[in-house]
Amino acid sequence: MLEVNGMENTVYIRMRNRVQVKSNDTVFLRDVAQIISRDNLHEKLECLPVHKVTTKDNNIIIIDVMMVIRLISKAFPTVDIQAIGPPQTIIEVMIKRKSVSIPLFILVWFLLFVGSAITIMNFHEDVSMQAVQQRIYTIITGKQEWKPLLFQIPYSFGLGLGMILFFNHFFKKRINEEPSPLEVEMFNYQQSLDQYVILKENKESVRRLDDD
Repeated sequence: MLEVNGMENTVYIRMRNRVQVKSNDTVFLRDVAQIISRDNLHEKLECLPVHKVTTKDNNIIIIDVMMVIRLISKAFPTVDIQAIGPPQTIIEVMIKRKSVSIPLFILVWFLLFVGSAITIMNFHEDVSMQAVQQRIYTIITGKQEWKPLLFQIPYSFGLGLGMILFFNHFFKKRINEEPSPLEVEMFNYQQSLDQYVILKENKESVRRLDDD
């Protein structure tokens, strides 16, 4: 048991939202929380072990702030602990997955490409895009054309450019720092998923306590 002398013994901790670790890793306090304390105490707190990842753990582990407070209080009984921010940290155990084979990658890419192309064509068929382009061409030129390439070719390039601007990516290069609508939806989905995991873990913890 470690003792802390002096009056300035307040420790502030802020749990992180989500961290990633590997199998058999030891999770320290610095991994799951931000810490503010005196310099001579800070290093000791950072190296405080919180959890040891084993094969019995699932791929998601929940570290509650109350568990962290108990660990700190046990190791440093004289400190005053102030917790701010989220009450839990989600630990995601990264499991090494097999690399995707090239034929499978090509097959998935081909299916996505064909599916996207069919979706776009069905959309244009539903809104009668070809008839609209024919009508505009007739209004401007006074001639009737079955394939108004004057509009169709620029429209095709504009459609691809619009998708690049919408997703804010050109291959792996980001156009600007503003998140795309897809990234915002993925963020909202991740937030909802994290909240579900936390609530489910809390219910299971209460059930285990009731059984005991």
